[in-house]
Amino acid sequence: MGKNSFQDGAGPTQRQLRVGELIRRTLAQVLAQGDIHDPDLNRLYITVGEVRCSNDLKIATAYVMPLGGVGRDDAVAFLARNKHELRRLIGKKVGLKYTPDLRFRLDETFDQMDATREMFSRDEVKRDLDD
Repeated sequence: MGKNSFQDGAGPTQRQLRVGELIRRTLAQVLAQGDIHDPDLNRLYITVGEVRCSNDLKIATAYVMPLGGVGRDDAVAFLARNKHELRRLIGKKVGLKYTPDLRFRLDETFDQMDATREMFSRDEVKRDLDD
């Protein structure tokens, strides 16, 4: 058994990070090339911000955002509807022994960055930072 077989909350392993990045790049490439035969999905430009894998690499959660944030909920629904075809294409291109089950979530990092910028622009926060 490997040294990191049990996660104690210290963060993802190098293998999880490497597989997640490989799936992220492949998923972004598949979506950009329009390999999926769904006109609803192909009309959206979707950014894949991050892919997180479970400890056993059986589940991959992709954090996505459509370009401009237009049709956010529709994008997740379209991706979920086509997840079996996406999984098949990723499995062919990546060459893993087991292709993880795909799950899709909205990428909230842009919203968090906007909220942080707004917070730092407040007068009372600027006053405290200047001290």
